[in-house]
Amino acid sequence: MRSIWNGAISFGLVSIPIKLVNATENHSISFRQIHKADGGRIRYKKVCELDGEEVAMPEIGKAYEDADGSMIPITDDDLAALPLPTAKTIEIVAFVPADSIDPLQLDTAYYLSAAGVPAAKPYILLREALKRSRKVAVAKFALRGRERLGMLRVVEDVIAMHGLLWPDEIRAPEGVAPETEVTVREAELDLADALMDTLGSVALDSLHDDYREAVEEMIAAKAEGALAPAPEPAAGGGGKVLDLMAALENSVRAAKEGRAEGEAEGGEVAEVTRLAAKKTAKRAAKKTTAAAAKTAPKTAPKTASKTATKSASKSATKAAAKKTASKTAAKSASKTASKTASGGRKRASA
Repeated sequence: MRSIWNGAISFGLVSIPIKLVNATENHSISFRQIHKADGGRIRYKKVCELDGEEVAMPEIGKAYEDADGSMIPITDDDLAALPLPTAKTIEIVAFVPADSIDPLQLDTAYYLSAAGVPAAKPYILLREALKRSRKVAVAKFALRGRERLGMLRVVEDVIAMHGLLWPDEIRAPEGVAPETEVTVREAELDLADALMDTLGSVALDSLHDDYREAVEEMIAAKAEGALAPAPEPAAGGGGKVLDLMAALENSVRAAKEGRAEGEAEGGEVAEVTRLAAKKTAKRAAKKTTAAAAKTAPKTAPKTASKTATKSASKSATKAAAKKTASKTAAKSASKTASKTASGGRKRASA
C-alpha cells in the first residue's frame, strides 16, 4: 500500500520512524454530470476571476481571505516553517481506556507501518505495551495543513491510528431528542428485549452494500439496452406504527422465523423468552398475594364451605348415576322377558 505521510511516533524519548497508510477505501459508485439535451459531459474549469483565463494546477496556490476580502498568499514553505512539534511527528500525549473515547469523535482510519529495520523493535515495543495495558494512545499530529487529534490502537499485529475530531467540533444534541412526554410500559420493554435477543449478533464480515450492488446491476442492464427494473414496494406502513405492541410482537415472530431458517442452514439461534407465559405467571402471583392479604381470616370458612358444596355435588351426581343405571337395567330385563314369552307362544301354536 502506498504511504501518504512519512514521519515518526514520539513515545517519550523513543522515536519510531513510520509511514502512514490509508486503512479504508471507498467503494461508492460515482456519477458524472451531463447535459440532459445531448448527453455531453459537464466539466468544471478553474478560472481566474481577474483575467477570466483558465489556470492549470501547477499555477494554483493557497491564500487566506481576510475580513475585507483581500487575499493573503500562504505557501507550503510558510506552513512547513511553523514551530509545531507535530509537523512531522505523531506525538503521544496520554494513554487512556478505549471506552473513554467518544465514538462521535472517530474519523478517518490509518495504518502505521514501521519505516525500515531499525524501527521494528521500538514499533513492536509500543504495540505490545498497548496490548498489555489494554489502553489506547491519544496523540497529536499534523496532516494536510492542520494539526489533528488521533487515537492509536492495535489491530492484529499492526498499530492503527484513528483521526479524532477535536472536542469542540462535536455538536451538543440540543433539540434532537423527542420533546413529547411518552411513557414506555414494561411489557413493551420486554418485547423490545426479546426482539434484541432474537436478532442476536452478526458477523460484520457477512454484511455488504445492497444498494451498490443494485446500482451496478441497473447500470449493466441499461448498458445492454434493457429496461431498468421496476422498484419493489416498500415494506412497512410508511414509518407509522399504529400499534406498538403488535409491531413488536410481529417483529419478534419474524425474527424467530429468520433465526430458525439460519439454524437450519447451520447457524446459531438466540433463545427467546416466552413473554406471554412470563407475564401470566407474574400477574397470577400478584393476584394470589393480594387475595391472600385481603381474605386471610376468612379463608378457612370459605374453603370449608366450598369443599362441602363440592362433596355434596359429587354425591348427588353419583346417586343420580346409580338411579339411572337401575332404571335402564329394569327396562332391559322387562323387554327381554316379554320377547321370550312371545316367542314361546308362537312355537306352541305351531
